[in-house]
Amino acid sequence: MAKILLVDDEQLLVKGLKRSLENEGYEVQAAYNGTEALSLVRSEPVDLVVLDIMLPEMDGLEVCRRIRQFSNLPIIMLTARGDAVDKIVGLELGADDYLAKPFNTRELIARIRAILRRVPPERPGTCGDRFSNESGRSGQAYKDISCGEQVTGGARTRGNCCAPGEVIKASGLEIDVPRQRVRREGRAVELTSREFDLLLTLARQPGRIFTREVLLDQVWGTRYFGEPRVVDVYIRRLRQKIEPDTANPRWIMTRWGAGYYFAGAD
Repeated sequence: MAKILLVDDEQLLVKGLKRSLENEGYEVQAAYNGTEALSLVRSEPVDLVVLDIMLPEMDGLEVCRRIRQFSNLPIIMLTARGDAVDKIVGLELGADDYLAKPFNTRELIARIRAILRRVPPERPGTCGDRFSNESGRSGQAYKDISCGEQVTGGARTRGNCCAPGEVIKASGLEIDVPRQRVRREGRAVELTSREFDLLLTLARQPGRIFTREVLLDQVWGTRYFGEPRVVDVYIRRLRQKIEPDTANPRWIMTRWGAGYYFAGAD
């Protein structure tokens, strides 16, 4: 059973969402301000956070920023309708998705399901690890397929379908698909679930130009009805994390007026 943390200062809204999510089989915990939310994320096992931007004590953008300092926990941000700036800032800080208020509860549940399919809830004894330190917190060792060395630490688990042992290499960039690990020149690169899915979609078909619309369909899913330029935000974040020089990228390329493509694999 996945555990959802709802963070909003509108208690009636939280009460209604909590009931709806529990009816869907989720375990739900609530927080009503940013400070309480951050404390719960640090101390309790949580699989996904639904986080409002407008919060007392500490706003949702700051909560998101602080969570991303130690965890890749999936975050859906709630924004006031029309607050495009907040949406973009939230995504740049590491949120996985956003939903504008007022929203349909069924749409929120659908987005939660979609994210949790990519990021299955962790259970005791599994190798999943959301925390973004290089060694991981699970302390479990795995066999690195590409170089045969033993590496300690759990890999994040997501719902990507992959061939056993699939590793994509491209001029110093290595994507270990089963373990959901990315390395640049041998150093681990921490990505959110959405960032990883976007990179993998591009890297599996090097040279193919993907339009925003195709990437939205393949990475965000057909139920996504938000701003298409969210793709540009994620591309920029990917480049900031994997490219040595974002002004002259090596892997994530732009074909102006057409879309984005991955610049070849070894």
